[in-house]
Amino acid sequence: MSIECTRNGHVAEHRSALVLYGSETGNAQDIADEMGRMTERLHFSTNVVHLNAVEPNTLLDYSVILISISTAGQGELPNNARRFWSMLLRKKLSQTYLSNVRFTIFGLGDSSYPKYNFAARKLQRRLIQLGAEDFFLQGEGDEQHPEGYESTFIPWLSSLHEHLLVQYPLESGMEPIPSNQLLSPKVILVLDKQENIANRESRYGLGDYLVDHMIKKPIAHHTPAPNTFGRGKQNEHPPIELKVTLEHNRRITPSDHWQDVRHLSFSATGSYYYAPGDVLTIFPKNAPEDVDQIIDLMGWNDIATLRIKVLSQVVPISNDLQVYPSIGGYGPGLTLQSLLTDHIDLNAIPRRSFFSLIANFTTDNFQKERLLEFTNPAYMDELYDYTTRPRRSILEVLQEFDTVKIPWQWAAIAFPTLRGRQFSIASGGDLKYGENGSTRFELLVAIVKYKTVIKKVRQGICTRYLAGLLPRTSLRVSLQRGDLGIVMSDSKKPVLMIGPGTGVAPMRSLIWERLHWTQLSQETINGATAQDSACVLGKTVLLYGCRNHKADFYFSGEWEDLKQKIPLHVFVACSRDQKEKRYVQDLVKEQGKLVYELLHEENGVVYVCGSSGNMPLAVRESLVKVFQQKGCMERDYAEAYLARMEKEGRYKQETW
Repeated sequence: MSIECTRNGHVAEHRSALVLYGSETGNAQDIADEMGRMTERLHFSTNVVHLNAVEPNTLLDYSVILISISTAGQGELPNNARRFWSMLLRKKLSQTYLSNVRFTIFGLGDSSYPKYNFAARKLQRRLIQLGAEDFFLQGEGDEQHPEGYESTFIPWLSSLHEHLLVQYPLESGMEPIPSNQLLSPKVILVLDKQENIANRESRYGLGDYLVDHMIKKPIAHHTPAPNTFGRGKQNEHPPIELKVTLEHNRRITPSDHWQDVRHLSFSATGSYYYAPGDVLTIFPKNAPEDVDQIIDLMGWNDIATLRIKVLSQVVPISNDLQVYPSIGGYGPGLTLQSLLTDHIDLNAIPRRSFFSLIANFTTDNFQKERLLEFTNPAYMDELYDYTTRPRRSILEVLQEFDTVKIPWQWAAIAFPTLRGRQFSIASGGDLKYGENGSTRFELLVAIVKYKTVIKKVRQGICTRYLAGLLPRTSLRVSLQRGDLGIVMSDSKKPVLMIGPGTGVAPMRSLIWERLHWTQLSQETINGATAQDSACVLGKTVLLYGCRNHKADFYFSGEWEDLKQKIPLHVFVACSRDQKEKRYVQDLVKEQGKLVYELLHEENGVVYVCGSSGNMPLAVRESLVKVFQQKGCMERDYAEAYLARMEKEGRYKQETW
């Protein structure tokens, strides 16, 4: 094996790749996994880990570094990348510290945010400042694109593949591993009773696949476990996992309204701190009928209820890499049935790599050919029309390609992980405190249910799960810091909150928290009363948008009560209650004088929460026009003022 020496004394394997990811929801991790498979097929010894799993000098041990990173909140790095980022910012690092590192980055962002793909761009700049070489053009994916981030990722990865072949040519007689050749599995399932493993595995076919279909090479290892990403102690603000009990699950829209919206309340034993903008992650379960269908389709009935273990061999190339010797986090008593129920996403829209994998598990030539067509970059549009456009699920794909029989030992890697869904917490102030010192969490959740272009009903896996929960149900959740960065010292600042629909959830949390801060301030001010609370609390303005005043004006009665306690002003745009549609961006212009005074004259703060896409862009445009009209500004100056607000932390956006 040839090696190359670095200036800092590190020795890098000649043909090795370190694939790093920073991910909040798992998309960047999926991208990293695909990059890792690509480098494996080019015969790079490959490790795939999150950014917090490495030290900066670990990068020197690899020939190439590939990074996939999403942008969180107001341009920040994801939680499982922030420790690595803080180490890169150490002042003692020289301009040649990473001079032998060759890297490229693919960023994932949402163009409705002001700081689109900001995390990828600032990470790229810092690596270059430390002497690293950006050896391939950085790629960027946009969640707002009709085809999602894959519209740019797939051609970018194809170009990177060709570039690596030129930069790192294969030895004479060696060819890339073809896409229809199975790579060694990083993770396998085995029966829990060791004395029966050999016989049972032979019976269920793993040995045949290993012998007949797989490349004979060392396993390229992935660390840590897919279902534990972002939960390590390395995180700057790691999520707190806890057990909660459902107190109530109420539908708050009329039964004849087109959308079912729930107000849920949970309680947890003990005291847990959270602030406005923080999120609760719910870990859903698959519906029993979906689990039964996949077991029947794959022919796993005989094995479904037997105890199994999830195993992975992890041998990192670098001695500095953190190692997880086995996949964990599933808990005791794991069966294939419980794995499919709690940890596997059967309703995910399949990625291109899924079709590539399952094509190996059919003997029907017609279906195999059709599956492989979906893996061809030349047929991206056809893949989009088959999967994303009709929102076709993995389960439905396997029902259609019924000759595919995935070995049960491959279930942990054949299917994507069932990841938790984040919801902004709607409670704050006194609403956070339950009986006997417990903590309460309230959520406002729109149940996702709709018909696709092929007239099939689709349901969100998490909201479907939540809709069916009964009071006193216990479930595991995680509490995670959000990106709004709201603290008590902000209470004197005026705030403009723009939150249509369920985007009002974090706004409600903030309003109740500001009331609580007012009450705390009054305790320290002799003679203070509710009527003169304005002396310690800035103006609180909520611009809310909904369809109908009677159907989905959430918490309308509550706002009236709160107006008696704090200087709260609520303005509502009901888009369907009159002939001409009105939205929150129209409210911004209608209340232009108040908005301008609050933001320009009083240095107030704007919070925009709700659906991503057109809404936040339209709100920004309305703010610019208000600055132009009320402040007599030229457009360039108005845009610059809004940009300055962002830099000062006075314009914050949290959309989904």
